[in-house]
Amino acid sequence: MQQIAVSPVSPQKFVKELVMDWNRVEGNWKQVKGQVKEKWGKLTDDDLTAINGKREQLEGKIQERYGIARDQARKDVDDWYAKQSW
Repeated sequence: MQQIAVSPVSPQKFVKELVMDWNRVEGNWKQVKGQVKEKWGKLTDDDLTAINGKREQLEGKIQERYGIARDQARKDVDDWYAKQSW
């Protein structure tokens, strides 16, 4: 089995970096919401306005519209975010 070296990162630092990165989404929500609508077409314009770039709100609306678990919505958002070229 191949081992992968992983540098240790404290959970607090990881969360802080994730929040800082998500600030890009919040700060550019008017541009980003088109990409969000493309990915999650069941979200309405009213949903996108209410979300206003807030990650927890996005996850909640995805959970609600698609009938999936909160953990799955979080994973879907993570996957989508990782594929973006900021």
